Amino acid sequence: MNKRILLIFILLINVLTSFGQDKKLVTIKGTAPSYVGQTISFMAIEDYFSMMESRIASTTVLPDSTFSVSFFANETQKIIIRANKNKSFLYIQPNGVYDIYIPAKDKYEPYRPNGNNVEITFFNLDTTDINYNILQFQRWSDDFIGNYFYLRQSKPLEFATKMDEFKTIVEKKYNLNDTLEKFAKGSPENYLKVFVRYSFASLDNIQFAAERNRYEKHDFYIKHSPVEYQNDEYMGYINAFYEKMTPRLSMETNNRVYLGLLKSSPTLIMRALGSEYTLINMRLREMVMIKMLSEEFYSKDFPQTNILTVLDSVANHSLFDANAVIARNMKLRLTELTVGGKAPDFILKNTAGESKTLANYNKKHLYIHFYDPASSKSTIELEPLKKLYELYKDDVQFITIYPKKEYKAEDLKAYIDTIPWEKFQVDESNAVWKNYKIETYPGYVLLDGYGYVVGAPALGPMPNGSYETIDRSFFYIQKVNKELQEGN
Repeated sequence: MNKRILLIFILLINVLTSFGQDKKLVTIKGTAPSYVGQTISFMAIEDYFSMMESRIASTTVLPDSTFSVSFFANETQKIIIRANKNKSFLYIQPNGVYDIYIPAKDKYEPYRPNGNNVEITFFNLDTTDINYNILQFQRWSDDFIGNYFYLRQSKPLEFATKMDEFKTIVEKKYNLNDTLEKFAKGSPENYLKVFVRYSFASLDNIQFAAERNRYEKHDFYIKHSPVEYQNDEYMGYINAFYEKMTPRLSMETNNRVYLGLLKSSPTLIMRALGSEYTLINMRLREMVMIKMLSEEFYSKDFPQTNILTVLDSVANHSLFDANAVIARNMKLRLTELTVGGKAPDFILKNTAGESKTLANYNKKHLYIHFYDPASSKSTIELEPLKKLYELYKDDVQFITIYPKKEYKAEDLKAYIDTIPWEKFQVDESNAVWKNYKIETYPGYVLLDGYGYVVGAPALGPMPNGSYETIDRSFFYIQKVNKELQEGN
């Protein structure tokens, strides 16, 4: 009996140890004085074809402008930082600790409704960290291009010589001739070597003299290399190399692909693509098939329904889990929230306990207000929003959707309870947040009476950087409705 208990105890220790080895803690802290009281989200890039993101952590900036967040990560990867629609990024590695500063939008940069790119600043960055090494390499590479790129047209042979010298020095510094098998998959050492190698591969595309042809590039950079789904430089090269594959295919292969698509058969399409030399790798071939079909989705030659059926089949039956994720995300991307497109349906339960879908709002325009009572910026916009409602409620339906979490009783009483239109408290796992691309609060989406997207994101009740508000859109909706009524 004692031996059995001892055995169970040892197994438990092994499981816990294994978990600890696979999942390492990453901590990100810092200051963001321009975002006090707002949510900062840290997003993983699910795949580099669809560029879909998923939230891995979030935190609120405290009154003293500081923030801190920790989460588990089992591999080195690039993540996106989103703050008040602005966007930045950093690389993380297991056990990494980062102290950063997130700035506001550059005042000289024009305001963009979907958010501006900002550049974070690192403090006390370890010299062994992946960010330090990538920044060092990129600075080195930028200096080379700045010093010698002008020779590309005037003295192409000299430029090629300088390029080869630069490559030799970098290959020696980063030991690029070492096999990647020496380093653990997902380790910062592995990530850096792949990153540098495919930065060189991209440099090959600008080299004028002695440029490799397409098949040579395939054999040198792709054929014998594993697929690095999470390495942004590798995936950037693959995206560019296999861009617009349809016209590259022979007429016979193209016809076979089309016939396979008419039968909604990924198997037939994969067999057809197998005759293309640069697609001999089955894993890559399936990835390229997904990319190729997505590129043709809006062309008049390929039936959209069949493309979606093929993507759905790959999403559910692919032999490669990562490719299934790409197919699923690409299908969502092709049918996602876009102006002029059909809005994603939803099933929500309002505060009265009634379930509602998009079909319940098909008589007039629908203005969806995504709101967080704990967000100071959200609450500031409530009063002007109520005034708009009083002006336009006969022509535009308003609903508010807010996340299900613990709120202060005084916040609910002062804010949620004062909203005069229909409200929905929704779990943060509900698909509505992802389908309507809500990452920061407040958010607004405007739909017409048939469920088609008019604005996503739509303007809000308060002026943006261009001094625009949703009032102008509501005014014209009201005007058109009045003219139609008078005409009847």
